[in-house]
Order: sequence, then C-alpha cells, then structure tokens
Amino acid sequence: MRPSTTLTPLALAIAGALSLPAGAAEPTPDYALPSLTVTAKGYAADELDTPKATLRLDPRSEPVTETVGSLFRGEPGTVVHSDGSWGQNPVLRGLKKESIVLQVDGVRVNSAQPAGALASFASLGLLDSVEVVKGPGSVLHGSGALGGAVNLRTPDAEFTDAPSVRGRFATSTGSVDESLGGGAVLQLADRDHALVLGASGRDVGDYDTPEGRVENSGFESGAFLLKYAFRLADDHRLTLNVQGQEDRDVWYPGSAKPGPHPALGTLTIHSPRQQRELYELGYTGEVGPGTLEASLYRQEMYREIRAWSSGQARNQVWNDVTFTTDGARTQYRLPLGERHLLTAGVEAWEMSGDPQRFQFNSPLSDNAVPTSPFRKGTLESRAFFVQDEVLFDDWTLMAGARYDSVTGDAAIKGSGPSATTEGLENTSDTLSWSLGAIYNVSPLVNPYVSLGSAYRAPDMRERFEDAARGDGYFHIGNPQLDPEQSTSLEIGLKGRSEHGEYRLAAFHTRIDDYIAGRVTPQTHPKNGLPIKRTENLDQVEIQGVEAGFTLPLKGQLAGGHWELDGSLTWLRGTNEQDDEPLHQMPASEATLGIGQQPPTGFHWHAQVRAVDDQDRTADIFSGGNEQATPGYATADLGLGWRFGEAAGLSSLEVGLDFNNLFDRGYREHLTDQPKGGELLAPGFGAVATLRGRF
Repeated sequence: MRPSTTLTPLALAIAGALSLPAGAAEPTPDYALPSLTVTAKGYAADELDTPKATLRLDPRSEPVTETVGSLFRGEPGTVVHSDGSWGQNPVLRGLKKESIVLQVDGVRVNSAQPAGALASFASLGLLDSVEVVKGPGSVLHGSGALGGAVNLRTPDAEFTDAPSVRGRFATSTGSVDESLGGGAVLQLADRDHALVLGASGRDVGDYDTPEGRVENSGFESGAFLLKYAFRLADDHRLTLNVQGQEDRDVWYPGSAKPGPHPALGTLTIHSPRQQRELYELGYTGEVGPGTLEASLYRQEMYREIRAWSSGQARNQVWNDVTFTTDGARTQYRLPLGERHLLTAGVEAWEMSGDPQRFQFNSPLSDNAVPTSPFRKGTLESRAFFVQDEVLFDDWTLMAGARYDSVTGDAAIKGSGPSATTEGLENTSDTLSWSLGAIYNVSPLVNPYVSLGSAYRAPDMRERFEDAARGDGYFHIGNPQLDPEQSTSLEIGLKGRSEHGEYRLAAFHTRIDDYIAGRVTPQTHPKNGLPIKRTENLDQVEIQGVEAGFTLPLKGQLAGGHWELDGSLTWLRGTNEQDDEPLHQMPASEATLGIGQQPPTGFHWHAQVRAVDDQDRTADIFSGGNEQATPGYATADLGLGWRFGEAAGLSSLEVGLDFNNLFDRGYREHLTDQPKGGELLAPGFGAVATLRGRF
C-alpha cells in the first residue's frame, strides 16, 4: 500500500465531504465537541491547538473483560504487541513498550520484565479515558518517549457546589473465552471534599480460535481505586491517589519453546501472581501569577515469573521480583500576558529491582541453584524541562527543551562463575527538544508541523542481564550502552466540527544508537542456548502515513444519526546497519465502519478491518526467526439500546457485540509465537454488556 496512491484520494475525499455546505449535509447537534488532551502539553488543552497527532480513546464503551491494549487495535498509527490473552501492549508508529511512555494518571509505569504487558496492569472498568500523543515526547516525559506517550486516566476527584453522589457501573460476559467481569465507580463530593472509589474484577477463560482452543490463555484479575481531594483554600488543593491491581494465573502462550534438554519438553512462561500498587500525594495551587503542580509517588510492580516444564510437570525456573519506583515532579505554568504561557519543571525518579531467580541445575535434579540475571539494579533519572507556548492571531507556536541525566548501576551482572561486579555504572546526559506550529484556518482546517528529538536510556535488563529467557536465547547485557536518540519530522492536517472530524499525518523518524538484542552464531558453553547480545545499532529509520475520520451523515439517510468512520496506517522501518527491514514492523492496514449512534434508542456499528501481508522481515538481525504473515480481513458488528433515564438511573444501556463475524483464522504479525506452532487470534465470539450511570 503506497502512500502516494492511497493518502491523496483519501485526503481529498475526507476534506471534500467535511466541507460540504450546510444544505448538503445537515449539522448534527448531538455530535461531540472537540476533545481535550492532557499529555500533549502537560495541561488540559484543545487538540486543535496542539501541533501533534493525538488520539482520545473511550474505555467506557468497551467490555470490561477486555484488556487496555485492545483499544488500540484498528486505530490510526497504532497496533498491538501481544504475548497472549492478558499481555497486550500498544505500539505507536512501529515502536513498542520500551520506546513509548505509558502512564496511569500521569505517573509512568516502570518495570524491567521482558514478558508481560505494562498496559495490562490497569483495568478498563476503572478508566475514564485513554489519551495518546504520538511522536517524540521526551521534553515532557523523559526517557522512552520516542514513539509517544499514553496516559490512562481514571476519574478525577472533583468538588461540587452542593453535596453530590454519582457513579457508574458496567458488566460484560463473552463467549469466545467464557469471560465474566464487572466494574463500578462511586464519586462523592461537596465544596471542600471529593472522593472517588472504584473496584473491578475479571475472570477470563482460555479463548477459542477457528483451529481450536488456546490452552493457558485465561487469567483472573481484580483492581481498586481510591482518590481523595481536599480544598485547602480557594485555588489550592491536596490530592491522594491510591491504586492497586492483582492478576493471577497468567500464562504467556507465545513464550512456549522446546527446553534445552529433551527431558524438559516444552517450557512456557507464566505468572502465578503479579500486581501493581500506586501511592501518590499531589498539590495544585495558584502561586503568584501562575499555577504550581507538584506530586510525590511510589509505584511497585511485583511479579512471580515461572518457566513450566511439560516434560517434568513442574516449574523448572522461578523468579520473584519487585520493581519499585520513587518519584517526584514539579511544574510551574506562568502566563506572560493573555497569549503567552511558559511552563518550567523538574522531575526525578529512581527505580530499583533485585531479581532473585532459581532453577534446577539439570532436568532430573532436585537441586536448585541461583541464576539471577542481575542483583540490586538501579536506574536514577534527574531532569529539568521548559516549554514555551505563544499565540499569534491564528497561529499557535510551541517550543521546548529538556536536560536529563540517567545513571544505571547494579551490584552483580549475571550469576555463577561468569558473574561480574566491575564496569557496571554508567551515566548518560541527554538534551531533548521540540518545535511545533499549528495554523487554525477554521475548525475543519488546521495544518501543523512538528520537529523534535527524544531519547531512551537502556533499561536494567539491557544493561545488566546475563541469563536465559523464555524466548529460547541466552541474553547478554551491556552496561555501557549508549542511549537511543531520535529526530522526527511530522506534517499533518486535522479538523473537527459539527460536520465531523479527521486527522492526517505523515512522519519520518531517525533513531541513532537503536538498542536491540542481536542473534549471534554463538552458543552458551554450559546450556547450549544460542546467544542474543544487546547492542546499539548505528541507525534505523521509520516513516509512515496515518489517517482517520468520522463523518456524520444525518439528513442523507433514513433514520438520521448515521456515521461513517475509517482509518489508514502505513509504516516502513529500515535497519540501516544491516541494510534490511526493521525487526517486527507492523503491516499496513485500513478500517471502514458505518453505524447509527442516537442518544437514546437502538444503535449499531459495523466495521471491516483489512490488514496487508507482511513479508518485510529482519532475516539477518533475527537469525531468520521472524516469520512473514499473510494478509487478512475481519468484520465486527455491535448492537445495543440506550434507555436514557430508567430504573432510577440517569442512563442505562445494553449491548451485544459480535467479533470476527466470519470466524477467520489469522495471526497478527506482532503476536509472539510458540516455537514450531502458530498462535492465532480469537475466532467468532459474542460479548453482552450492561452499563449504567446514576
């Protein structure tokens, strides 16, 4: 799919349709107003004043049994990297979890485990919105924001003039995995106090594909939320944010590999228990002529990692680890007149992890020996940033810069006789910057350009890990890795009004010192596993085109409230050092949907998603292990009824979704695959939902 032959007609069609005179397409009063994006500028701002590609996703419209990653499937510029039913991570513009910053309520989610999705450590049943900012974002978010930032937002604790009680609930059940789940949020408030309480739970079974059931793809999950706000005085407030989630019996079917000894059979990674806890104390107030925001937080990511041996019917390897992050962030927004805003801030965080791993020293032995990949690892980050925003008539100009210093260290790298304690400390100093401008011609015509740089410091495992992983390789880390540094140019056009909305963007990103694990021809002398060594690639390049639109058709079709929507994503990545395609790049894809979405009564939506084949594989870099994937197309259908006020509720809605209507058997290119097998996506299934507000 070539951008030169696809984007131009699409752009002309969208712009033409959205520019129809009022007589040709009657405005739709019920169409949503422009959305807000918090993570783009560091404060709530209209996306049409933001010179970057943004998305706002609504988790409240999805079944609570789904994972957060499922929201990104079929959206422009995003795909999903999956290691099974539970583990689904968003991928932004071809860059995976290591190269994007994932946040919950603005707090970055840090972990250094190779298996498992960071986004799955949050529950859809407790989220209000998911905000995505694509492109380099290190000025505001620091290390890792090469592909962008994702902010998972839970309901805010908001004051009300009079005492109030409100809330929402949702429940769903699915046939393809025999899932059952529910979530509820309660909000209490008056003029000086505000409280948010939430809880959710899921029980998901093994899912079915057209070729049979995927064993060990189910899990159990529970989460809670507590937020409290106290008004110290007018324009001054303290906030408390406490969150927790625990998942049990999580398996990663894509990790299944033959053991290094025939007696082990197949080794599969699983987590009997894993959890995330967040404790955050914040302050917001008007100090002098500006606004001061400050927060202190601690986040703990605990995981039990096991390697199950089918041959021995026991865990051959086990590892319990907690990655703890203590952080602080302060920023001050200073208006310099009515059309000039200066933001300055400092941020510091420290993550520590001490994996304690053991395994039997031979397949038939009961003697466990320590094989920790590293011990007492730490990453420390210190940063100062500044961002300037100026409005000139219809122009919005933004510029920002950030200085970061990141230090990594560990007590021990590797284990056994080859373990080392020397040369492990490394400090990198990095400057990130951004420039952007958007011209507000009209609500429907807003061209913009963005140029910026971002960086990613290597994580603990890339620095210090010397150990076998579930992917069948013995990984060797490099404590002296250089940070990745990217430079990206984006040109786009977007608009939103009662006539509809659209977004078009084209970008080119160059990443120097790209960090990756290279498959080598060497094998480990003790266990015979092939060696994968972490290194810096000289340079990689990613370019892409993405588009999305929603077009109300009221007045043109019987019944009114019709909407047409679609998206397009084209990506191309190149490993310049090896002169071959970049490893695991998503295939091109497009979606087209149509439906009716009235405020009350019957609503429906049908969508087709078509994905191109991906035969551009990294054969040299991966040692021939990246498999090409054929193209496919799937169709989904959603039906429902909105009752409005009913049964003492302010709103009530029932829904029935049919996924993969024609039971197509297909594999996503970014789904981890078991050795010698194929992990297909779920087949045909129905999901029933019930939602209400009070």
